[in-house]
Amino acid sequence: MEHDPLITSTELAGILHAPDLRLYDCTTYLEYQPPGSDIPYIAVPGRRTFEEGHIPGADFLDLQGEFSDQHTPLRFMMPDIAALEAAFGRHGVGPDSRVVLYSLATPMWATRFWWMLRALGFDNAAVLDGGLEQWRAEGRAIEMGPARGYPPGRFIAKPRTGLFVDSRTVLAAHGVANTVVVNALSAQLHQGLEPSRYGRPGHIPGSCNLPASTLLAGETKTFVPLTDAKTKFAAQGIAQDKRVIAYCGGGISATVDLFMLHRLGHQNLTLYDGSMGEWAKDESLPIETG
Repeated sequence: MEHDPLITSTELAGILHAPDLRLYDCTTYLEYQPPGSDIPYIAVPGRRTFEEGHIPGADFLDLQGEFSDQHTPLRFMMPDIAALEAAFGRHGVGPDSRVVLYSLATPMWATRFWWMLRALGFDNAAVLDGGLEQWRAEGRAIEMGPARGYPPGRFIAKPRTGLFVDSRTVLAAHGVANTVVVNALSAQLHQGLEPSRYGRPGHIPGSCNLPASTLLAGETKTFVPLTDAKTKFAAQGIAQDKRVIAYCGGGISATVDLFMLHRLGHQNLTLYDGSMGEWAKDESLPIETG
C-alpha cells in the first residue's frame, strides 16, 4: 500500500528542517481574457505572492514557464521527459528527496505537479492539505523574499505509461463499458449553461461531472474526508474497477479528482491533458450540452 500523498501542516512542521525535504510553492494565477479572445487566459506565475510570504525554506516552481511544453498554443501541456528531468533536477529533486507541494487559493496547482511526478515514476511526493492558508491560520512561521533554492539534484524519470492521453484516446473511449470520463469543471460549464472561455460550450459526450471544487472545503480549501469523496464518486458511477479519464479546462483542476481517486485506491487513472482547451476548439470533435 502506497503512503497517503496528503500531508497536514502539523506533519510538515515536524519535518521542515529534514535534509531530504524539498518543499515547493506551485502557485499560478490565471488572468482571464474577454470572450472571443484567441486564448482563454494568461498564466501568471505566483512569484509575487511567494516573495510576500511562503513556508520557510520553500522553493518556487513556475508551471507554465519551466514545467510545460513551450511549443504548443495550449497552456500547461506535459513537456518531454528530458525537459522535466532537467527542470526538477535544477530545483533539487533527486531519487532520495521527499517532496511536499502546495499552492495558494486552490490545491490544483500542487496536485498537477503531484500528477506529473507520478507520471515520471516519482512517488515520494505529497500535497499540503490547506496549503499556505492553513499554515498561516495556525500561526506558523512565514518567510519572505526570493527563493533560496536547493542544491541541484539528479532527477532520473522512470515513466509510467498511460497517465496522460490525447483526444483520440478520449474519443475512442466513448461508450466503452469499463471506462468513465469525468469532467472536473463546474456544473454550469459542464451543462453549457454559460459561455465557455475554451470555445464551444458543453462537455465531452458521455462524460459525467464531478467538479473539483466539491472535493474541497472551508476557507483554506482542505480536502473533504475520503468517505465523503467516495460517496460523491460513487454517485457518478466511478467505481474502482473502472478506468477513469479525467479532464477540465487545461488539465489542472482534473488532477484534484485524480488525487482523491488515487487516495481512495483507484488504479486505472488517466488525465486528458488537452482538456476543453483543445476539445472545445476542434470542430471535428463532438460536444454536448445539458
